Amino acid sequence: MLLVGEAEAIVLNLVQPLGERDVEILDLLAAAGRILASPVAGKLDVPHWDNSAMDGYAVKYEDVKNASDSNPAVLEIKEEIPAGKQPQMTVQPGQAARIFTGSMMPLGADTVIMQEQTRRRDNLVEILVAPPAPGDFVRHRGEFYQAMTPLLQPGVRLAAADIAVLASAQATEVPVFRRPRVAIFSTGDELVGAGEPIGPGQLVDSNQYALAIAATAAGCEAVRLGIVKDDKRVLQEAMDRALKAADVVISTGGVSVGEYDYVEEIILNLGGTIHITSVAIKPGKPLTVATFPQKELPKAPPKLYFGLPGNPVSTLVTFWRFVAPALKKLSGLTSGWGPLFVPARTRQDLRTGGQRETYLWGKIHPSDTGWEFELAAGSHSSGNLINLAQTTGLAVVPVGQKAIAAGETVRVLLV
Repeated sequence: MLLVGEAEAIVLNLVQPLGERDVEILDLLAAAGRILASPVAGKLDVPHWDNSAMDGYAVKYEDVKNASDSNPAVLEIKEEIPAGKQPQMTVQPGQAARIFTGSMMPLGADTVIMQEQTRRRDNLVEILVAPPAPGDFVRHRGEFYQAMTPLLQPGVRLAAADIAVLASAQATEVPVFRRPRVAIFSTGDELVGAGEPIGPGQLVDSNQYALAIAATAAGCEAVRLGIVKDDKRVLQEAMDRALKAADVVISTGGVSVGEYDYVEEIILNLGGTIHITSVAIKPGKPLTVATFPQKELPKAPPKLYFGLPGNPVSTLVTFWRFVAPALKKLSGLTSGWGPLFVPARTRQDLRTGGQRETYLWGKIHPSDTGWEFELAAGSHSSGNLINLAQTTGLAVVPVGQKAIAAGETVRVLLV
């Protein structure tokens, strides 16, 4: 049985990120949330031209460098330049142009005086405060970005600010990695789908829904393959179908040591290599991780298989701890794909058996002194899905430790 850290290292070392063959070109809006596949350069300098950072007056610095309230510089206003309009004149000594935030700077002017530091009389303006240096309140062409130089580097997930940056530089076609496809199925004769009639001894398969949403949140395309009965032939056909349909396969159930747990045997029948069978984690001890070579594409990376335990809490805990980081790395992210832990002060006593690294679910709250962890009320059984609702963090109690007292610091996995 592997320690959690050992299992994590094995999983992440097995992941080979998407490559050149997995790139598609999308327009700006469609690229939101996707992973950038190659460097992007813009077509325009930013700013596109010298412009004003303030409402005020465009002037020559030499005309106003000695201005004060008791000895204002008096300039003749020769033009008004609204935003979006090209200036029509060149500012000469003793002249100024009325200008607005974002307006293009006129030729001859090198400084902007904000209107709060002026006093206007008809077509004259009095400058009451000397600017500190030439160029004050002027944004120069290319000051923020020069056209055709790298704008964004590959391996980042494109968020709102990134899309705005690309739009401002007119980079309207964006190379991104395709979304990894994740096939999901549940195993067990006792399972029925949500909304179906439920008979004695049967259980609703919540795992399909949880994993589809979780895989989508990790940036993948979820392919739900439904419930597979505990029959070797049927299960082997389903696993083979899943491997052909996706980059990653996730199944739940059938990975323990029961008489109807066939997953590991079928992995070997289909030519897979098993790397992990159990981890010293609670909940989630029976975890199978395997790889399958792509026989039709010998140079392609092997496909990943995760056999997660069937208990619904165990399913999600092992997904959050091991599968989500793997999917994010696979998607092409160059950083930020590992699990994120923060130290937090626990509001309640945390108790475990101490034999395995234990994950207790609850909510993480900001406070004046950092983070606080609030343990979910009720049973922390791997079969009790109910109090997992609204979970935002998992408190980690290390192997060999049986308790962490209220008020002490605990490491919390953000989910």
